[in-house]
Amino acid sequence: MTDAESVSRWARGFVLASAGFLVAWRALAVAGINRRTAVFLGLYGFVLHTVFGKAYSLVPAYFGRTPETPRALPVHLGLTVPGVVALAVGSATDRSALSAVGGALWLGGVVVFVAVLSWTVRGNLSGAETGTGEANADRRPVDRFANAFIPVVVAYLLAGSYATAAPAVGLPLLVDGYPPRAAHLLGAGAAALLVFAVGFRLLPRFLAAHPPRALVGVVLPAGALGPAALAASLVERGAVFAAGAALEAVAVLGFAVAFAVTFARSDRRRVGFYGVLGGAVAGSAGVLLGLRFALGGAPATLLALHREFNLLGFLGLTIVGVAYQFYPPAVGSFRWTSDRTALASIAAILSGLAVEAAGVLASLPLLASVGRGLALVGAFLYAGLIVGLFYDRYWSGPGRSG
Repeated sequence: MTDAESVSRWARGFVLASAGFLVAWRALAVAGINRRTAVFLGLYGFVLHTVFGKAYSLVPAYFGRTPETPRALPVHLGLTVPGVVALAVGSATDRSALSAVGGALWLGGVVVFVAVLSWTVRGNLSGAETGTGEANADRRPVDRFANAFIPVVVAYLLAGSYATAAPAVGLPLLVDGYPPRAAHLLGAGAAALLVFAVGFRLLPRFLAAHPPRALVGVVLPAGALGPAALAASLVERGAVFAAGAALEAVAVLGFAVAFAVTFARSDRRRVGFYGVLGGAVAGSAGVLLGLRFALGGAPATLLALHREFNLLGFLGLTIVGVAYQFYPPAVGSFRWTSDRTALASIAAILSGLAVEAAGVLASLPLLASVGRGLALVGAFLYAGLIVGLFYDRYWSGPGRSG
């Protein structure tokens, strides 16, 4: 097995772990878990494990390099999966020892990830070499600009992971140890900025169209600056917090418009694109809610809805849509591994978010619970499709590759 094949194999392991965390997160959301546990399962478990897996596969190619040191990937996976479990259980049960173990494991896994990618792209850390072939020479300016923000993603990932571990294991605190700072560094900083940077390279190629270049030039700088301003001012609020919320809104809304325009310019209509569109709609609602918080115009009861729109909606549906591009449901041999099932999973998550929002806004807890139940159905469908497709393509028959 070549290094590239080994990286691809372990990348699927991260995607599988991510799908498992998604189901656990949504099942426990129906049961009423606390906010911190939800963030650990949804952001650290679901979102960031897919980010890790696809970054190992995509970033080397986008920096004109080939994957290296695949033996480190199972080490990373073996650290962060139990790390998330320990963090989630520790936060749910108030066991500081478990939180300390989870924080240390998580930080260790992230250090492995950063070390592997840094070693792989050494000599091209700025991404000036894009790996873009002559057939796509017209895409190089956008590719080079997008690459330049990957080091910013890495900085946010390291800062957010350190901020997660430091209070639990006794390291010097990053600011004051307030947990939402770490969540914003990782969610808005690492995950969302990576969606913007990789998305402006990946999605236009899937669609065989070009994004509006002016929006690329706005979204990426705004998406790089906004999370730092938000994380730094979460407690004090004020002008810096409002500026951060405005920058993040510009980034997400700009990305949503850029994808919608690129989608309209394309004649391709694959099921995964509807997941990304749904994520763009949900993310727009999430950042507009965030703006209301920053301006003091929204009640605290909407905080959970803000988190759901951003985490399950924007990041979650974007991940689901892109996953269906890499692992097309229509090629599965089982009757239920189909585009119809994939579309049902997207619709269930998006409609679940809408119903939950209606329940929260109308102060109808039962309706909000119905919405969370619909999102759980979508999570089960997505996870079932991923497992079925992986079994069909990689694990069954004499040619299985693991």
